Amino acid sequence: MKTAVCYYSRHHGNTLKVLEAMAQEGEMDLIDVTTRQLVRLEEYDCIGFASGIYGFEMQKAVVEFARQYLPAGKPVFFVYTFGGARGTGAKALAAIAKEKGCPVLGEFGCKGYDTFGPFKLVGGIAKGHPDQKDLAAARAFYRRLRRSQTPD
Repeated sequence: MKTAVCYYSRHHGNTLKVLEAMAQEGEMDLIDVTTRQLVRLEEYDCIGFASGIYGFEMQKAVVEFARQYLPAGKPVFFVYTFGGARGTGAKALAAIAKEKGCPVLGEFGCKGYDTFGPFKLVGGIAKGHPDQKDLAAARAFYRRLRRSQTPD
């Protein structure tokens, strides 16, 4: 299964750590939505979208990237990291997927070290995350997703 994951990972690189762990389970092209590049998502069997949770939502650049580039009918999945609360998670992306007739295969979220705003004053929250347990769970999620999309 040829997979692309369109992501935004800044600050502490939490989301990228999770995606790199997932990529150990099989072919996965990581596409940073902040770089200008030619994107041909129709060439992929499955497309993921990933970011940290910012203000209770996925990063807006990822949502806009999905709105612009997600081909109709492609299976999708979502990945996010969060410091305190997952907020609305991938709700905005799920709405875009529905509009484009894309089946949602699942979503994976885990804690990620966060020093945004007032959290910086106390040294951050979710220290040490994503940890090895989080990364193992991410690999297991992607393994299950791949198996669900591989014909027998």
